[in-house]
Amino acid sequence: MSDDDTIFLATDLRVDQIGARLTELLELEPIPEPSEAADEVGLRGRAATADGWLGFRVHRNWHAEVDPAPDEVQAIDAYSIQVDVWYGAKDEEIQRREARKVFDRLVAALPDIPALLTHNLTSLDAAYLPGSGAYAFESGTTMDAPDEHIWRPWVSG
Repeated sequence: MSDDDTIFLATDLRVDQIGARLTELLELEPIPEPSEAADEVGLRGRAATADGWLGFRVHRNWHAEVDPAPDEVQAIDAYSIQVDVWYGAKDEEIQRREARKVFDRLVAALPDIPALLTHNLTSLDAAYLPGSGAYAFESGTTMDAPDEHIWRPWVSG
């Protein structure tokens, strides 16, 4: 089983616009095999803290619930864009470190856009809210309703 690290953005920008910003910011290149999805961008670039490649898939947030029941609410529900980040060598520690570095660079470059960093689409690692800054959650904080009291002050929407 592979681990997933994902950045969610609450923005009106389109997928291709976020892809272009990531390309510029991180000096990325398109993945040679284009996606068949109409609203998806694949990118790759060198890792910053290790030898190897990072892959990126930018697309609409497929996991958001438009009108969730109170016990089904998730931190990511108001975030329209999803950026999947993976490290080619399949090293969880390096991947998590690289994803956090991408998250930090992205929120510095796009200070008006709320962002979340998740691991395996279950745990909430960090959040950024314009005007409030960034916040790192304690290990084990989920993005689900039972932990809403923890993440709500740091989540858009």
